[in-house]
Parts: sequence; structure tokens; C-alpha cells
Amino acid sequence: MKIIIYGANELACLIAARLFEDHDIIIIDDDSNNNKEQFDKLDLEYVQGSGSNINLLESVGIKNADIFIACTDNDEANIVACLTVINMTKLKTVCFVSKKENVDSLTLVRGSKYQKELMIDYIMWPEELMTQEIFRIITVPQALDVEDFANGKARLLEYRIIESTKFINKKIKDCSFPEETLIVGITRDDTLFIPTGDTELQLNDKVIFMGSSYSLDILAGKFFQETTDVKQVTIIGGGSVGLMLAKNLEKANYKIKIIENDYKRCEELSEELKNTLIINGDGANFALLEEERLDESDVVVCVTNNDERNLLCSLLAKQMGVAKVITRVSKNANAGLFEKVGIDVAISENGAAIDDIENHLIKTDIEILATVERGQGEVLEICVPFNFKNDMIMNLSLPCKAIIAIIQRRNRIIIPRGTTQIMPFDNLIIFTTKENSNAVKNYFKR
Repeated sequence: MKIIIYGANELACLIAARLFEDHDIIIIDDDSNNNKEQFDKLDLEYVQGSGSNINLLESVGIKNADIFIACTDNDEANIVACLTVINMTKLKTVCFVSKKENVDSLTLVRGSKYQKELMIDYIMWPEELMTQEIFRIITVPQALDVEDFANGKARLLEYRIIESTKFINKKIKDCSFPEETLIVGITRDDTLFIPTGDTELQLNDKVIFMGSSYSLDILAGKFFQETTDVKQVTIIGGGSVGLMLAKNLEKANYKIKIIENDYKRCEELSEELKNTLIINGDGANFALLEEERLDESDVVVCVTNNDERNLLCSLLAKQMGVAKVITRVSKNANAGLFEKVGIDVAISENGAAIDDIENHLIKTDIEILATVERGQGEVLEICVPFNFKNDMIMNLSLPCKAIIAIIQRRNRIIIPRGTTQIMPFDNLIIFTTKENSNAVKNYFKR
């Protein structure tokens, strides 16, 4: 695919880095010195100019492109660029915005007196995507990542091995996991790999399980001590993310506190939230956290707009004994660093947006349902061709390490074994690493 990206900020660089190996990328930016050195290592074209300049867009072949992504730091520039492209061609347009009012303005509300719709295909608000991801993780205690497949009948859960984990230092083949449960990936020392039955599970491993939702519920209760649900959540930071998350948690009947330093913002939050306790104070003030009994919270979520403050608040929460701390990072590179110093889950809004683009916009005949561990792993959905010969999984000569985790056959969900037969028109949900993804796709195209 040919993808044109307007903007040369960190987000654009992350999108380009994720996609340039498989797609033709052109970067357009108003400032020739704006982070250009970040793109020098990537095989792509860099053009100086405005994304709303018709002559420039024609010169880079906009009419032959497949996707136009506007992701500068200026909402208005992104909107104008997308509308310009829409008037020139019918390719997909993706517009990044950072303000809720712009999201509302760009979304046609049913029954509105303004009936003419702005035909931007995808409005990306990274903060909203990150909020949804945080909410999913909160609703599954102890999990570091949660993905649902097959209309909720199957799932991916990621857990960290701690000292109290029952199967620490055991080989996978010696662990009595629930029947419809598979370990498909392990991240050790920041590197994701696909294990074998002889792989030993070690302290601090991040283990990715896939299987039926029912079996993973049993796994959670049996091995990860999820005997009680999360009841109380404290959110440090009452900005857009804090407000959206609190609204979602209110609907799910959680007990919620928000700690926000700005008094005026606290007044605004109290008007929006009916069942949330709003506390005016500094989330990095240890005395305040003690007074508010932060240690009684099941989950603490730090979502201020400052990475350093989020890290400090998170470390204080961990010091007070909070079981699970989720932290927002604005710089994608900080996510791994935060987890190294003991933060349970570090989430970047840019990372959430890139995953959404790759999983839902970059369509091929084979879909990427999810990416994990900051793009190191992929969950693929592949429809078995009509001329594929029936065979057992154990007899398949896959060219690389990959695990067929789920088979959708008509209305059935099958968690396969080695003796399970693959049949034409089966939908396979396969876990593999990023570098092996193309080899797996090509195998099932043969």
C-alpha cells in the first residue's frame, strides 16, 4: 500500500517505523528540520511542504495513494489537510485530533440540524483509545494486557510471573493449565519469543495466554488468585483521560476517587461525575496519599500529562503497597523504562493509536487482530483457502515459529491440539512474532 503521512513528529515516526517495511511511505512536513533525522534510518520519502497544498499533494501522487494520515500537533492543520485530500481523491483519510470538541465537531450526531457530514473516514483521538485499553485491563485483575476475539468467546491475557506464582521455575509441559488454554508467547528481558513445552517459566517473565474465555477465567482464579474483583480505583490526574475513565468505571459500578491538583478542574469534574469522589490535591504528596488511604485501592491509574510526575506518583503508590499500578506515558520509549522500575502497566496513547491503525486500517486478505509487546508480536486471522488439503496441525510444515491458538469453524470455537485437523474455510487465529508474520501469511496463501 502507498501511505502518505502529514507530520514529522514522534507519532509520525512511530507509524512509519511500524509500516515502512511492508508499505511505501511518504512523509510531508512544513519544517524540513522537524525531526527529519528520525526518518533517515527508514526507507521512505521525505517531502517539505504543507499537507493541504494541492500542487504538492499532486506531485507526491496522492491520487495513487491508499491512505492519507494527518498527525501533526495541530488539530486544525490535520482537519484542513484531510478535507483537501477528500476533495481530490477517494482514498482513506485518517485525522488525528487532541481535543474532544474537535472530535464532537467531526462526528455527525444523528438528529443534528447540521446534516452535511464531513467525510473524514477515521477520527483518531489517541487519549480515547488509551482510555479504552486501561479500562479493559482494570476489568481483568492482575492482567497486563487483554484482547477479545470471536465476539468475546476467546481471549488473550498477559500476566507477569511473580514470586508467589504457583508455576514459577516449572516447564510449561509440567503445568496443569485449564484444558482450553495455551501459552503462545513469553517476554523475557524485553524480548518476545514463542516457547516450547520444555521452556521454563522464570521470575518476571511476561506470559501471554490464549484460549476460550471460560478457560482463561478458570486460569485467573486458579493461578493468579483472582478470587475478588477490583472494587476501588484511584485515578491521579483529572484531565480528559481521567474523566473518560471515571465515566466508564461509574457505569461499571466501581468505587472511584480522582486526585486532581487544579481546583477549577475539580469543580468541572464534580459537575460531570455523580458517583466519584473528587479530591483537590497533589498526587505526588505522600502525606495526602496516606490521608486518603491510597493503599486501600485495588488499582491506581496515573494519567497526568507529565511523564515524570506519573512515574513519581506510580512509585509512591507501589511503595504504599498498591497491588496494581497503571501509568500513562506520552513518550513511547518511556513505556519499557517505566516497567523496568516496577510499574505494572505503562501505556502510551501513541502506541494505542498505532495499534489501532495497523489492526483496523491496514487491511489485507489476512487481518492483524492485535499487536502485543509494543509491536513485537502479532495475532493474525487467516481464512484457510478452499484448496487447502485437510491435515492435522502436527503435520503442518510451518516455515517458522507460530501457534495456531484458535479455530473458528462455522459457529464453533476450537482451541486446537496437535491432532486437530485444519479444514478449508476455517478461520485461524494465529500468534507469531513480527519478524515471522509474513512467512506465516505466505504459507497459507500457497
